[in-house]
Amino acid sequence: VQLQAFGGGMVQAGGSLRLSCAAHGLTFSTYPMGWFRQAPGKEREFVAAIRRTMTDYTDSVKGRFTISKDNAKNTLSLQMNNLKPEDTAVYYCAAPPNSFIMDVRSRLQYRYWGQGTLVTVSS
Repeated sequence: VQLQAFGGGMVQAGGSLRLSCAAHGLTFSTYPMGWFRQAPGKEREFVAAIRRTMTDYTDSVKGRFTISKDNAKNTLSLQMNNLKPEDTAVYYCAAPPNSFIMDVRSRLQYRYWGQGTLVTVSS
């Protein structure tokens, strides 16, 4: 399984970015997928996940971020609007070892990780 994340960059507060994650080697349509982020000096934290048509978000990004999957293209996306300086982090896409996952918010449930893409939001 290979995951490749891209789309990060530098934006001003209030701006938007769209992250994408290309997935290879898994039955993408049946797998839950997640986005996590890690800010300097902090632990990696849950951002959003999608399981079939159900989505979940950490409270700080609800209403601003949207996670989606394009099963035809094996691509996971994260649309980020109204970005804030506290969103600055390296963002990682992640996939579990199989399609059965108990807690989409727990990074321990995920086995495969993309290389990370840096998002920097200036005030």
